[in-house]
Formats: sequence, structure tokens, C-alpha cells
Amino acid sequence: MTPYYEEAGITIWHGDCREILPVLPKVDLILADPPYGINADKNKRANKQHGKAAAPSKDYGAGTWDDKRPPAWIWRVLAKKADWLIIFGGNYFPLPPSKCWLVWDKQNGANGYADCELAWTNLDKAVRKLSWKWQGMLQEDMAHKEFREHPTQKPVPVMKWALSQAPDTVRTVLDPFMGSGTTLVACKQAGLSCVGIEREERYAEIAANRLRQGVLWGAV
Repeated sequence: MTPYYEEAGITIWHGDCREILPVLPKVDLILADPPYGINADKNKRANKQHGKAAAPSKDYGAGTWDDKRPPAWIWRVLAKKADWLIIFGGNYFPLPPSKCWLVWDKQNGANGYADCELAWTNLDKAVRKLSWKWQGMLQEDMAHKEFREHPTQKPVPVMKWALSQAPDTVRTVLDPFMGSGTTLVACKQAGLSCVGIEREERYAEIAANRLRQGVLWGAV
């Protein structure tokens, strides 16, 4: 196979992770935000404020990547690919009980979206929480506002925070549901090697462009 993008310890594979994972080596950490199966790719999620429809969300175009959740067996495969796992949306998946959940408080106001997002982990530590505003056009760090290219895109600081919860021994990271590449950007900024897998070519290209542009990406 030929990587879609490769530079300075960061690699992107374009394809289905179910086919690519078996040929990849084991890593220290898997940090991922898999499809939740809530049709986020079709902009069907309710967004109401005080009983009335709020301003429409950005249209990212229709797709099929969030039609269903990953198959249950994928979690057994991932558990063999890394010592440590951090899985956003863990409350949607058949994962075992966890001592440490990561809680991201999005401070997104009164609307139909979730107040927080939860990441399941197998980390041996207590529950951790981060407050970071991500409410439409409003972001925590408006001076360094990020472009939003994906309907479930996470802020880079949130993914860097998630990385910081893993043991200091972590040097290699894998995101098998890469989307627009935020995990890879966070790893690049943290000086970690990272591999991302993405089946939608448009998002693989967005991720590659983010990595090529470096700190210039997202400046508005």
C-alpha cells in the first residue's frame, strides 16, 4: 500500500480501517472519534433552543459515514493494536466499564446538542474534565479560531488535552477514524508520531492540507 500522505512521522491512509488495521504495527495509544451512528453526516440532528428551531448548522454535504456505528468486533481489534485507548463517543459503543472517562464540556449554550462529549478510556486514573467552548461561530480561543471542515470535528486543544491524559511513555498514536485530521494535527504539535485512517477521500485531503499548512491553517 502507498500512504495518501506521509511526512515527519505523520501518515495518512485512505481506505476502510477494517482492511488497513491488520497490516499496521502496534502503537502506544489509539485516540479516535468514531462514527456514532446518529446521521451527523446528513445534518439530521435536532438543534432547538427554547422549543424553537435555532439557526441552521453549516451544511457539510450529505454522506454515509455516520449511517451506522462500527461493528462490535472492531473494539477487540483495537484493543490488540495499542496499550492505551481513548475513544470519544464511548457512551454509544459496547465498551467495558471504565475507571477514567474524559469529559469535554463544550459550553455550547441552550440548544438540542449535547452539553458534553464523553471519551471512554482504559487509563488507570480518575475521571477528568475540560471546559472548552465550541458553539457554532463561537470558540474558546477566538484569537486563533479554527476552520470547521467536518460536522463532528474536535478542537485541536481538546485532542491535545486528551493526549496529555495518556502516560508520558506514549510516542506513537493511531486514529482509525481520522475525519479531518485533528488527532494528527494535535500529535504533530505535541511532537508525537501518528497514523490516521480515513475512508472519505475529501476528508483525507482536508487533513493532508491542514498538515501541510501547519500553523497557517485555521487563521481567520
